[in-house]
Amino acid sequence: MKVNPLKRGFLFLMGDEKRQRISIPLFAIVLSLLAGSVVLLILGKNPLVAFTSFLQGSGLLPKASYAGKKSMLTDFMSLVNAWTPMLFASLSVAVAFKSGLFNIGVSGQMLLSGLVATVTVGYSDLPAVVAKPLVVIIGMAVGAAVAALIGFLKHKWNINEVVSAIMLNYIFRYAGSFVIKYYLADPVSRQSKAINASARLSLMDTPVGDLKMEIPLGIVLALVAVVLVQFLFQKMRLGFEFRAIGANPKAARYVGINVGRNLVVTMALSGALAGLAGVTYYLGYYGSIQPDVLISTGFDAIAVSLLGNSNPIGIIFSSFLITVIDKGSTYMSSTVGVRQEISSLITGLILLFAACGAFFSYLINRSRQRARDALAQSTSAQGKGEQA
Repeated sequence: MKVNPLKRGFLFLMGDEKRQRISIPLFAIVLSLLAGSVVLLILGKNPLVAFTSFLQGSGLLPKASYAGKKSMLTDFMSLVNAWTPMLFASLSVAVAFKSGLFNIGVSGQMLLSGLVATVTVGYSDLPAVVAKPLVVIIGMAVGAAVAALIGFLKHKWNINEVVSAIMLNYIFRYAGSFVIKYYLADPVSRQSKAINASARLSLMDTPVGDLKMEIPLGIVLALVAVVLVQFLFQKMRLGFEFRAIGANPKAARYVGINVGRNLVVTMALSGALAGLAGVTYYLGYYGSIQPDVLISTGFDAIAVSLLGNSNPIGIIFSSFLITVIDKGSTYMSSTVGVRQEISSLITGLILLFAACGAFFSYLINRSRQRARDALAQSTSAQGKGEQA
């Protein structure tokens, strides 16, 4: 029985299990772009023009023209500003994943962290050198406290972390809306009043030469967090314990690992990163809080983390890709002449195919095993023929 040459080439490109950590996410992205291309062709639009406009709108390619004090660089800095909270949120999900936990409450933790930091520091007269670090500390502390509570409930009474996180999401959403509408609302925008520039984690409309651009201060902290989380996973005993619990909690408990304590610690670290995502979004990129809304960043971060194989280095690229599509959507819509929701559709396709990564791995490994079996049968039949 001969193996199809196309299948053999495909299996070679996918590689072994180690290489599949990269090849399968890339395969998922290619599939999603192909599916998005089909949608655009059905709408009578050129996919190449659409994908190019995504890059132009996000500052990775130059536009035909720019408004005053704007350029490709200002667009790119705005992209980095939007990327920062997504990077933090995806790292938050990845840390929880390592211990087999599912932190679906990232958006709620972001909201509460942003709200507490806004109320305590955002409207104060503290100088920037004090206010900005304080915002970061408050964000980490609030996020860690909320997520640690979820981990404690899981450890103490075996309450599923998904259920408790979803319930807390609703509590934070509606309690936050009450506070904003009755105490913090701007009469014009109906969102929370703009925070003081001294507390904001993005320097907005900063003159740089002839340009006015956004300078996201949080991106430096986000990249440091990537390095620290990678070091935690690869070099520290605590990271090893996280991985052991995620792989088999019963075996981890048998060899002496304190599973309950590690569940709480894992969620606390995950929540601290979610808190950083919250303050870099609400007190950085966005600058205020909209009532009655849980932003999609915390939910998108789940699939973004899967796309990056829950690896901090992979998450850098997967979160950047999703942010590029999100930021470039407005320009794509106006350039190509399709609704902005098409970009959300493409993002959804990427995240959908990313979530199927384990299934793709199963199909690839099964096909490879069948190819080996076919080769073994062919060799065996040839040997018997020679003996005859």
